[in-house]
Amino acid sequence: MQPSVFTKAFMLRSMTCKTTLNNVLVSSKAHFASASLATNSFKVQDQEDFNERVKNSKKPVIVDFFATWCNPCRMLTPRLETVIEEQKGKVLLAKVDIDENTDLALDYEVGSVPVLIAIKDGKVAERLVGLQDTDKIRKFVEKVSAN
Repeated sequence: MQPSVFTKAFMLRSMTCKTTLNNVLVSSKAHFASASLATNSFKVQDQEDFNERVKNSKKPVIVDFFATWCNPCRMLTPRLETVIEEQKGKVLLAKVDIDENTDLALDYEVGSVPVLIAIKDGKVAERLVGLQDTDKIRKFVEKVSAN
């Protein structure tokens, strides 16, 4: 006996739902994995948050000034997060969206993005401008964490 049209439709729909569920699970796992990489990073909400979490930090902080529309910023972020995680908590990463925090960008004379600024003991220690390869980012972060 052949399956009815309704049975075929039900089977097809079940397969589609199963595929969709699998895709959601795979994408959730990937998102969770990338989110877990960012344990030593945070997004700065405002000037007060910046002062509390960056300027008053006992650890050196790399401040990543970026914009959501900036392609080089999007390319830099995963490289930078990987290098920060290699430091195992010796250095923190603060992300500052220049469109949401224009005053901070002006205070730190950010004329273009991406810009990385290393802050130690509340003061600017180093600055790196533009898209960088992983080795250059690693040297920058290691220099900041070593001193």
